[in-house]
Amino acid sequence: MPYFGSEDVVKELKKALCNPHIQADRLRYRNVIQRVIRLPGVQEYIQQPILSGLRDKASYVRRVAVLGCAKMHNLHGDSEVDGALVHELYSLLRDQDPIVVVNCLRSLEEILKHEGGVVINKPIAHHLLNRFGCLIPNEEELFDILNLLDSFLKSSSPGVVIGATKLFLILAKKFPHVQTDVLVRVKGPLLAACSSESRELCFVALCHVRQILHSLPGHFSSHYKKFFCSYWEPHYIKLQKVEVLCELVNDENVQQVLEELRGYCTDVSVDFAQASIFAIGNIARTYTDQCVQILTELLGLRQEHITTVVVQTFRDLVWLCPQCTEAVCQALPGCEENIQDNEGRQALIWILGNHEEGIPNAPYVLEDFAENAKSETFPAVKMELLTALLRLFLSRPAECQDMLGRLLYYCIEEEKDMAVRDRGLFYYRLLLLGIDDVKRILCSPKSDPSLGLLEDQPERPVNSWASDFNTLVPVYGKAHWATIFKHQGTDHCGPELPHTNFSYARQLISEENKERVQELPDSEALMLIPNCQFTAEYFEKTWLSLEVAHQQILPWQGEVHPDTLQMALQVVNIQTIAMSRVGAQPWKAYLSAQDATGCLFLTELLLEPGNSKMQISVKQSETRTEILSRFISVLETVIGTIGDMKS
Repeated sequence: MPYFGSEDVVKELKKALCNPHIQADRLRYRNVIQRVIRLPGVQEYIQQPILSGLRDKASYVRRVAVLGCAKMHNLHGDSEVDGALVHELYSLLRDQDPIVVVNCLRSLEEILKHEGGVVINKPIAHHLLNRFGCLIPNEEELFDILNLLDSFLKSSSPGVVIGATKLFLILAKKFPHVQTDVLVRVKGPLLAACSSESRELCFVALCHVRQILHSLPGHFSSHYKKFFCSYWEPHYIKLQKVEVLCELVNDENVQQVLEELRGYCTDVSVDFAQASIFAIGNIARTYTDQCVQILTELLGLRQEHITTVVVQTFRDLVWLCPQCTEAVCQALPGCEENIQDNEGRQALIWILGNHEEGIPNAPYVLEDFAENAKSETFPAVKMELLTALLRLFLSRPAECQDMLGRLLYYCIEEEKDMAVRDRGLFYYRLLLLGIDDVKRILCSPKSDPSLGLLEDQPERPVNSWASDFNTLVPVYGKAHWATIFKHQGTDHCGPELPHTNFSYARQLISEENKERVQELPDSEALMLIPNCQFTAEYFEKTWLSLEVAHQQILPWQGEVHPDTLQMALQVVNIQTIAMSRVGAQPWKAYLSAQDATGCLFLTELLLEPGNSKMQISVKQSETRTEILSRFISVLETVIGTIGDMKS
C-alpha cells in the first residue's frame, strides 16, 4: 500500500472499500475497515467510505460501517464529534436489520459519551420498544431483559405498568405461562386504575380488563365487587363495568351480581337501565332460572322502556335456551300495553307467532296489531306481523283467517313500502299452493328443549391481542380502529402525523352528533394539515387583509372552558392562536387552519356577556365556497359537541 498522506492512499482505500468482491466477503470487508481505520492521519480519508457503507444495500456492510464509526471516533478521540455522522447513525435506528440497530445504539453511546450518551426521545423509544422482539436473539438474553423489566411492574404509575406489561407479553410470546404470570401480577394495578378518580384512566383500564378476560375468563372473578357501579360515575364507565360483570359471573357470585344488576334496571338513565337488562339476558344463557325470574319481576313494573327491553331479551332467550320457553310465555300476557318501541313490538310479535301454543290469547293480541297496521310506520313490524299471523293461522285457522285476509289485502293493495308488499304477495301465492307447502317452508323444526346452549367460542390466546395492548384498539374495538386508521392514512414512517382526513375526526364525535356531520366522498373530503403553526403577527396581518367570508350564530350556554375547547379543536387540526381566560367578558378566541391545497381558514369566536349564543366569523385566503362550507361543518360539529358535553 502507498505511503499515507499521498493521493494514492485515498484511491486505494476507496477501491478496497467499494470493491463488490470485498463487500461480498464479510470477513474481508471487516478486516479492511479494521486495518485501515487504525492508521494515523487517515481519518479525513476514511469518513466518506464509511458514510457510503452506512447507506449500503447489504445489511452486513451497514453493520460493520456502524461499528467503524465508533472505532474511528475512539481512535481519534481528540477530534470533535461530527454532527453529520451522528445524524446518519440516528437515522439508522429505523433500519430493518436488528443488528444494525443494536450496533447504532452502541456506537452512539460511545461517540456521545462525553455529552451524556445517546438521546432517546419519545418517538425513538416507541419505535425501539415495538422492535424489541427482533433485537433479542436467544432465550437467555430474553429472560435477562425480563428480569430487568420486572421492577416496572411494581411502579406507582399506571402508564409505566401497562407499558411494561405489553413489553412482557410481546417478548414472552413463546412462553404462555410467563404471559399468564405477568397478567396475574398486574391485576392489582389494573384494579386500582379501574377505581381511579380520573375518568379517562378508569375507562381505559376497564377496556383493557375486558381484553384480558377474552383469554383469562375468571381472572378478576374474586374481585367482582370492584366493578359495581357508583351513582356518581359517568354513563360510559357504568356501561363498561356492566359488560365486565357479565364476564365475571360464576356459581359463587351469580346471586350477588344479579341483585346488583337488578338495581341498575330502574336507574334514572334509560340507556343504562336497558343495558343492565340486556346484561341479565346475557347471564341468563348460563343461569336461566334466576334471570328469567328477575326479568319477569321487571315486567311487573309496567314501565315502557323496561318492558320493551325485557321482551327483546325474552325473544333471544327462547331462541337460545328453549327450556325457558314456558316461563317466558307465562310472563308475557298483558305486557303489550306497555310497548311503544318498534324493536319491542317486533320482538313480541315474533314470540307470539313462534310460541303461540303457550300463549292462549296470542290471536287477539295480534289482532290489535293487525287493526293498527295502517298507522304502523316501521316496515319490519309489518313484515313480522305477516309472518306471525300466517304461522298462527296454520295452528288456529278459525281465529286467524279473517284478520290474515284483511292484512294481506292491505299489504298487497295499499301498502307503499315495497318490501312489505313483496312479503304479502309471497305469502298470498304460497297459500295458493296449499297448506302443506306453507308448513314445509314456513314452519321449520323447533329446537329440542333438552339441548343446552351451544358452547361459547374458545378462549383467545394472549398473542392474538398482545400487540393491541396499551393502544386505542381496546377502546375502539379492532374493526372500528381499523376504519379510523384507514381514514387517518397512517402509511408512514417516523413520528410525524400525516395529513388528517376529517372522516377520522368524525369517529371521535359522539353518536348523537354524527348526524350534524356532512358525509363527504373520500376524494372530496376536507384535509386539514396538522401542526400548521402561525405566529400572532402573521395571523393579525393576514386577518386584517381579508374580508369575512362567513358569519353565523351558534347556541351556547355558560362559560367556555379553554382547555376542553382547544383539545377538541386539535383533534380536527384546527390550531388556537389566542384565547381569552375563563370568565372574560366578552370572551374571544382566534383560530387558524390550513387545508392540503394551501387554503387558509382564520376564525374568530365571540361570546358576548350574558349572551347564550356564540358568533363565528371565518375568513378565507381563497374564495372556495364548497371547501368553506365543509370547514364550517367541522367547526359546528366541534362546538356543538363541546356544548352538549357541558349541558
